[in-house]
Amino acid sequence: MKKTGQKVVVVGGGIGGLAAALALTRQGIEVQLLEQAAHIGEIGAGIQLGPNAFAALDALGVGEVARSRAVFTDHIIMMDAIDAQEVVRIETGEAFRRRFGGPYAVIHRADIHLSILEAVRENPLIQFRTSTHVQDVHVGANGVDVVDTQGNVYKADAVVGCDGVKSVVREKTIGGTHRVTGHVVYRAVVERENMPEDLRVNAPMLWAGPRCHLVHYPLRGGQQYNLVVTFHSHDQEEWGVRDGSKEEVLSYFAGIHPRPRQMLDRPTSWRRWATADREPVESWGEGRATLLGDAAHPMTQYMAQGACMALEDAVTLGEAVARCDGDFSAAFHLYESVRIPRTARVVWSTREMGRIYHAQGVERLVRNRLWKGKSQDHFYTALEWLYGWRRESCLADADA
Repeated sequence: MKKTGQKVVVVGGGIGGLAAALALTRQGIEVQLLEQAAHIGEIGAGIQLGPNAFAALDALGVGEVARSRAVFTDHIIMMDAIDAQEVVRIETGEAFRRRFGGPYAVIHRADIHLSILEAVRENPLIQFRTSTHVQDVHVGANGVDVVDTQGNVYKADAVVGCDGVKSVVREKTIGGTHRVTGHVVYRAVVERENMPEDLRVNAPMLWAGPRCHLVHYPLRGGQQYNLVVTFHSHDQEEWGVRDGSKEEVLSYFAGIHPRPRQMLDRPTSWRRWATADREPVESWGEGRATLLGDAAHPMTQYMAQGACMALEDAVTLGEAVARCDGDFSAAFHLYESVRIPRTARVVWSTREMGRIYHAQGVERLVRNRLWKGKSQDHFYTALEWLYGWRRESCLADADA
C-alpha cells in the first residue's frame, strides 16, 4: 500500500463510514475517522445482505470474515398475514448464487460492523477519534477544514459525510431536510428456545398485513432470531430511536392470523425507530465534499438495502478516486454521477415495496396474485439490476 500523501476526513463510524475509510486507504490515502459516540459500534439487531453487499465486502477485503458470521438463507418468503397463505418464495440456494455470484444472508448488525471494524483497526493509514461531534465544515479550493464542538480543526484534502440521516456534513454543504415517513419499526432479538418451532425457518420470512408487516429470520447460527415489525403510526412522528412497548405493537396488529401474531409476545424488550428518508437530489456535495450512505440517501427498510447501498457507495468512491488519480473534486463528481441514479431508484423502489407489503382491500388481492406461476428465473431476471452489482463495473454507467 503506497501512501499518496493525501488525507480525507470521514465523518461517521457506522458501516458506511468504516467501509469508506477502508476503500480510501486501498488507494494509499490517509483517513481521519471521526465518530460522535463514545464507542464505535452499532445499535439494532439483524440486517439482510444481498449478493451486491458481498461483492462490496469482497472488494474491501472483508468478505470472508463477514461470511463466517452470517447465516446463509434457503429462501426469501412473503406470506399473507391475514390468511397465512404463501404469496411468493424466491429460492436463494445454489442457483441463486450461481446467477449473482454471491449468497443471500442475514447477519447481526454488530457482527457485520465488527467485520469491517477489525480491518479498520489493523490499517495503519486510519486514525479514528470517538466522542467527537462535528459542528462545521469549510470546503475550500485546495482543502477542507472540519471543526468539532471542542474547537478542534481537522485539515484534509477532502471530507466524506457518513454521518446518517441528520448529517452535519450535509447540512453544512447542500442542506435539505429529511422526510419522516410515519412508519414505525420495532426491532427485537428472540432466543431460539423462545422461537415458535414452526417459525424456525432458514429464511427472511415476511408476513404482509394491512398497513403493517412482520419479518423474522435466524441470526448467529440460528441461536437467535431477529424480529422486526412495522406499522403506519396514528401519531405525528419525529425521526429517532427509543425504547418501545409491547402494548403499542399489539394495538397495530389486530386481525392478524394467530401464526404470525404469536411472535409479538416473544420479545422481552423492543427498540422503536420512527423512520425517515429523503427525496433524491442531483448533488451530494460541493468540490472536495461528498456524502455516503444514509447521509446521502436514507431509505426505509422494505428492500433491505440500506447497508448494502452504503457498502456499494464506499467501493465506488474508492474506484472513482483511483480513476481520477487523487483529484477529489473530479472523483466525487464521477462517484455521484453513478451513485445518485442508482440509489434514487432504490429509494423509490423501496417506497413502492412498502406499499405492496402493506396493501389492504382489493390492492391486497391484486398483490397476492402478482407472482403466481412465475419461475425462479423470472425472479432472478427481475432482481438482476439490484443484485448484479460488481466492483469491476461500478463506474460503467459513467462511461456509457
